[in-house]
Amino acid sequence: MAKHNSQVDTENQNHNLKHQLQPADQWIPVSSPSVTKPYSPAAAGSKKTTEEDASSAQCIDEISDKAPAADSSMVHATYDHKRVAPHSLKMHGVDKLNIGFAPVDLRGNLLLDLKNTGGWRAAFFIFGNETAERMAFFGILVNLLFYLYLEMHITFPEASTLVTNVVGTSSLTPLLGAFIADAYIGRYWTIGIFSTVYFLGLILLTVSSISSSLRPTSVGCDELHLFLGSCQLPSRSQMAFLYVALYTIALGSGGIRPCVSSFGADQFDVENSKEREQLPRFFNGFYFMITFGIFLSLTVVVYISEYISWAWGFGTLSIAMAAANIIFFLGTPFYRHRIPSGSPLTRFVQVMIAALRKRRVKTPKNKDDLYEVYDKESAIPGSRKLKHTYILSFLDKAAVETANDKAAGQPVTTWRLCTVTQVEEVKILVKVIPIWATTIILNTVFLQILNFGAQQALSMDRRLFSFTVPAASVPVAAATIILIFLPFYDRVMVPFMRKFTGNPRGISFLQRIGVGLFISILAAIVAALLEKKRRQVSWETNTARSYNATVPLSAWWLTIPFCMTGLAEIFASIGQLEFFYDQAPDGMRSIGTAFFSATSALGAYLGSFLITITTKYAEHHAQQPWINALISLGHMDYYFWLLAVLSGINFVVYLFCAHMYEYKIDSQSTMREALVQALANDTDESHKKGREEGPINCPVDGNGVIT
Repeated sequence: MAKHNSQVDTENQNHNLKHQLQPADQWIPVSSPSVTKPYSPAAAGSKKTTEEDASSAQCIDEISDKAPAADSSMVHATYDHKRVAPHSLKMHGVDKLNIGFAPVDLRGNLLLDLKNTGGWRAAFFIFGNETAERMAFFGILVNLLFYLYLEMHITFPEASTLVTNVVGTSSLTPLLGAFIADAYIGRYWTIGIFSTVYFLGLILLTVSSISSSLRPTSVGCDELHLFLGSCQLPSRSQMAFLYVALYTIALGSGGIRPCVSSFGADQFDVENSKEREQLPRFFNGFYFMITFGIFLSLTVVVYISEYISWAWGFGTLSIAMAAANIIFFLGTPFYRHRIPSGSPLTRFVQVMIAALRKRRVKTPKNKDDLYEVYDKESAIPGSRKLKHTYILSFLDKAAVETANDKAAGQPVTTWRLCTVTQVEEVKILVKVIPIWATTIILNTVFLQILNFGAQQALSMDRRLFSFTVPAASVPVAAATIILIFLPFYDRVMVPFMRKFTGNPRGISFLQRIGVGLFISILAAIVAALLEKKRRQVSWETNTARSYNATVPLSAWWLTIPFCMTGLAEIFASIGQLEFFYDQAPDGMRSIGTAFFSATSALGAYLGSFLITITTKYAEHHAQQPWINALISLGHMDYYFWLLAVLSGINFVVYLFCAHMYEYKIDSQSTMREALVQALANDTDESHKKGREEGPINCPVDGNGVIT
């Protein structure tokens, strides 16, 4: 690696920044560069003469009409508002590889005055968007099972499978949305596009619930016929329309999910100590608003669907999503953005290929002998450098410079030679996989307790004073405990734990996830014991074989496992959300958050797989399936015990993986302050020269780029 001179001469840095006019996609890595020689031998022939350089610099000065920094001692320069107070600095002639993780505006221009952008002001718009979006999604989730059963005449097991598949798909599509956001168009435009798709899907679902031609007839279809499965089934065209609506919703929801939380976190500058301290509170607040949206869906939307009509229920969700889009776009003037980094998949493959090509090359013992660039903020747009780690040392071969790499006049491609930062990106992705894998079953427990809890509640006494609560609303207890306990955790428990641990978050990411995993095991055990009691009462009172009888046991006993899942979410889910955002490289923040969503998908699929396995086991032993349409004939308690045992084994594995995990260490920006200062100084010079010499004619090429 080229030796890093930490005391970089400011004038030389400014000189380099002024001359870095080449687009990022034409970047040629530099073999052992110095900060005063930003070009490789391959690019040397294309350098301008001194006179041409001076002319181009003057042109840049003439174009850049921004005011100088009054104080560059902080990362964020403050400008003299008596002169010109620009909102952002136009990136004329500035290589975007020098922007790093610095905030930019919607057009990719470096933000200078951060007082009027980002922070809580922008976060509140994102909170409003997420509340409405989660209300829409969970409104579908809790109502869809009963809609499919009561209106589409699909059996409970088939309806449960369809719901699980939709949820699973909506939790895998975040990988697509995250890739598009990180690689190409940024999080703002990804949210805008997929939100529109989401809204269209909700409109289609609402149309399905309104139009009688899109549903099977309900003539002669009472509760008994529904239970026996003898009601008219939906036609292929009716199911096709429903599938299009549901999977359009899954695509839209999944596409925006990893971007919203990441985009919200982007509003807080991680290189500003005061704003960085606000990130844990942002994630707690973000999850609070998610839960508030879920609370509204489990109460207001369920009530409308059950007591007014399905059309009004789904129509309410469409209105909520329209409101989410409006709220999001209203915040546009206040948002901070990050530069897309290009395809992370390509960078991943490049490291693998380069390492395989050099598999026989010996890795130097001194990490400073590995390749990195220091004449730019990073070789990856929108990213800071990552420090070298010694794990997965085989991948370091991709950053070993060979004689061929150093050959004069030969371009050094990233398919042969990768920077340390690019290699570390791959290492981070590999490192988080064990943590990610051991949180999958956590989501299985969450989903199965809540989904089957609705079926349990349907057979139990749901009276609350003189009002009978809809079965789909009983899981609201989980949302309620989050709304109550999360502010207490953020305001009381975190400061208390901070006194003992010294951690600004109270406890570390992995400790928080571990607490949630442990609580989820207890929740599965309590759910098993409670189902055993419910089943026992149903047989003792001769209600087990009746499809519409009410077991004389209060459904409010179900609030115990529901509240425990809520507590587990406060620790595990928010811990995951923070962990994957924080540990992801700068150029993969959305993908890091998509890892969190993917655990929900695989958790749902794992639940379906376990149901299939247990059903085959029961059939092999001539028994009723554990998960049965007539709930008391099955053994749902056995299923919950299975989840508890698997969760216990998983917890032990998680503890080992968490103990072995090493947190990543970001390098601080090295060019950011110099970039602002250099371009501000250029502005002073251009104003002065403009007054003395008049305007300058700037030569440009066919694309309008200064030559």
